[in-house]
Amino acid sequence: MLTAVQVEEMLKILKQTVAVPNLVKVKSDPFGTLIITIISQNTADKNTATAFTRLKQRFQITPKILAEADHSQIEECIKPAGLSKNKTCTIQTASKIIHENYGGSLNTILVLPFEEARKVLISIPGVGPKTADVVLLFSAQRPTIPVDTHVYRVSKRLGIAPKIGGYEAVRLSLQRVFAEDDYLFAHQLLIGHGRQFCKANKPLCDSCPISGYCETKGAL
Repeated sequence: MLTAVQVEEMLKILKQTVAVPNLVKVKSDPFGTLIITIISQNTADKNTATAFTRLKQRFQITPKILAEADHSQIEECIKPAGLSKNKTCTIQTASKIIHENYGGSLNTILVLPFEEARKVLISIPGVGPKTADVVLLFSAQRPTIPVDTHVYRVSKRLGIAPKIGGYEAVRLSLQRVFAEDDYLFAHQLLIGHGRQFCKANKPLCDSCPISGYCETKGAL
């Protein structure tokens, strides 16, 4: 396991060498963050951005409007992101619950104690732990690290998350490794590193800027 000093050095190197994803904006509208994160599942950022832009052009992004919108129109808007039928169902179900149960605002959830807010978000059909954590971190600056496929893969290869363990094991391990003030950077930089160097099938170990901190270098 890396020391605190090594973790700080690693983040410093990543900040200088890795492109940071900027699909989800910091302090963005919580409901908008929820919708764009749902759209982003199993697709590239470019497709997500196109789909979300089309949705915004057609509808105001509020729980009431999306809950009451014509299903086929939402589906058509987000088609570039793929799985549009399933994602539309998720968007409309979540929108209806937020509109009817929480006064049309995620802020009534986000002001709850962290674990309670997270539990409530995850209870919404189609909203999994990663989506909940993205909303909590980016829109409410709450202390959590969302674990997408890149974060999951890179953290296990580096040895800063358990080799055997699911989403929660990885998230909690990363939150012990990184300082709370670095949670957002850690999340973004691990994603960027996974896309740029630590790729799923052919990791670029020879050109990896943090190979000196990696437990699995040369073994992949």
